[in-house]
Amino acid sequence: MRLLFFFLIISISFTSLAQQKMPVARIDISGNAKTKDYIILRELPFVIGDSLDAKQLAPAIIQAKQLLINTQLFVDVQIDTLASDGQWQIRIQVKERWYLLPLPYFRLVDRNFNQWWVDQNRSLDRVNYGVKFIQNNVSGRNDNLNVWLITGYNRQFSARYTIPFIDKKLTKGFSVGFLHATQKELNIATAGNKQVFLRHTSDARKTWRIDASYSYRPDRFKRTTIRLSYFNETIADTILKVQKNYYPGQTNHQAAFDLSYRYQYINVSNIVYPTAGYYTDFFLMKRFASQREQSIFQMSARYLYAKKISNKFFLILDATAAYKSPIDSIFSNSRLIGYGGMQLRGLEYYVVDGTAGAVSRNALHFNVKNFTLTNPVPIKNHEKIPIRLYLKMFADAGYAYHKYAGPSNSLSNTLLYTYGAGIDLVSVYDFVFRVEYSRNQLGREGLYLQGEFNF
Repeated sequence: MRLLFFFLIISISFTSLAQQKMPVARIDISGNAKTKDYIILRELPFVIGDSLDAKQLAPAIIQAKQLLINTQLFVDVQIDTLASDGQWQIRIQVKERWYLLPLPYFRLVDRNFNQWWVDQNRSLDRVNYGVKFIQNNVSGRNDNLNVWLITGYNRQFSARYTIPFIDKKLTKGFSVGFLHATQKELNIATAGNKQVFLRHTSDARKTWRIDASYSYRPDRFKRTTIRLSYFNETIADTILKVQKNYYPGQTNHQAAFDLSYRYQYINVSNIVYPTAGYYTDFFLMKRFASQREQSIFQMSARYLYAKKISNKFFLILDATAAYKSPIDSIFSNSRLIGYGGMQLRGLEYYVVDGTAGAVSRNALHFNVKNFTLTNPVPIKNHEKIPIRLYLKMFADAGYAYHKYAGPSNSLSNTLLYTYGAGIDLVSVYDFVFRVEYSRNQLGREGLYLQGEFNF
């Protein structure tokens, strides 16, 4: 009886301690040789002086780690807490990424690896190569300077500087960029639901663009960006003879201002490979041109929801919708499914033209194994290479409306669906490698490879 009473007293004491609110007295940060302390402190869901009990602090620490990883400044974040003299002491240890990266550039110009491997016969003529000079976290404020010198299939010189915070409240930022590009081959039509290219003896298209943007991030989750850009673009007369509706107004030249607005709400476990949380992205763009028919409008919205079912299983629901105006047969304004973020797994070889549509990508994931490899090359902050493996089953659906759909666009104005299974490998620097086996509504199936590497 006495022993039972003793354990009851101990249990009550621990419960009282868990429910007792204590102030955060100290936050120590280490490992940030470059990054300013206040950039790290800004991401935390608590500040010095906040009173939290143990039940409140535990999820706040998990969220703090997620938010710091999502800055894409660090390869690892560890947060420890200590209760001492009725106060919380918090220790944050980070491992910074490499910030100066002069890298060789090698990238396929086709929409995905399978299209290049099969449809384009692995042609090295359809490859861009060059050098990217990347200086991330230039001043320790998560500001980035990128200079790209690219040649090969396309030739491009571009430069961009972005700083997320320029005010004392750390809410406002800006970005400026410049681009000059030329290419000898151009996608000028769709036939049999596949891209048709025309190669020119000189330059098929010449483009230059300048832009400036203002960003506003009032808290850790909301982001608003307003961008104004001016571009001047010309295509060869030969292109116009084959595809007279490439540009609005049946001209070979465009020069206009684009004004865009983007709102994002990001509250996910990992911005590159989310296993929990949700993400919203709303985008508007209006083009102002001297010729009225060239003044187009575009709108898109995306919502992603990741739900943890258990320690090993999680579900992802990812939907995107887009609308483009005018809805006439302007080729450059009617590329929809198969381009950008509107992809259906299992339709990698096809494109679906349209001016309005939506896709839904749904998958059940299972975390097979997490392990760490020892880096054979001793490099500071990169001694270990974490690997995560996931199995998944997926089912996708989509629809694209095209006013002038015909035999060349037979997948337009049709409900599209695909399904399959795959495995994902996730590692440092947002590296994601996907192997997927899928089947589409045409009864065609295959194995598809995709890789992403965020440098």
